[in-house]
Amino acid sequence: MKNPRSLLLPVAAAVVVVVAIVLLLVNLARPGTPGDLSPEAGFARDMGVHHAQAVEMSFAVRDESTDDGVRTLAYDIITTQSAQRGMFIGWLQQWDLSQASSVKPMTWMAGHGHAAAAGVTAGVTPGVMPGMATADEMRQLADAKGQAAEVLFLQLMIRHHEGGVEMAKGALELAERPEVRNLAQHIVDGQTAEIDLMKEMLATRGAQPLPSILK
Repeated sequence: MKNPRSLLLPVAAAVVVVVAIVLLLVNLARPGTPGDLSPEAGFARDMGVHHAQAVEMSFAVRDESTDDGVRTLAYDIITTQSAQRGMFIGWLQQWDLSQASSVKPMTWMAGHGHAAAAGVTAGVTPGVMPGMATADEMRQLADAKGQAAEVLFLQLMIRHHEGGVEMAKGALELAERPEVRNLAQHIVDGQTAEIDLMKEMLATRGAQPLPSILK
């Protein structure tokens, strides 16, 4: 009679082979760690900067406005986009990448053959993040008072959100990492809803949005 242990050896070997094949297939299916010039890295860095300005703008109007709706919106933007910035920083640390890059902002979108039908690559200029307020506009917002501050904030933030949606759609088209794609979709959905809300808030103040930057 054969030793039971000897009978188990071929079975064990077969199990090892099967496990090895499964692990190989899993590793092949899983996107690799993003590189320094990857869409994932570019999106994390650029959207982090983009979010930082939105937070600054929201603090400015929250401190000036007495309107509950505006203050609630500003608070939501501060908390949501600060948390998302933390995720971007965490991703870059996890991928062993620096928080900054010598590459111009938006290169990750403008440098790829992104589908023009999506309306994302067209008009994207390396070095220029869509929707960002200028230094002069930020000074105007800091100096504005009362309803004038609310109107300017809503106008600038609508355009800012439009830029954020454009960048997030670019990440959905170009990124492979599921966590990046999931957050990008969340940004598209959340900021699109906030754009609609802010347009309504402008209308109640007898004001109109700035010309849309979306294609």
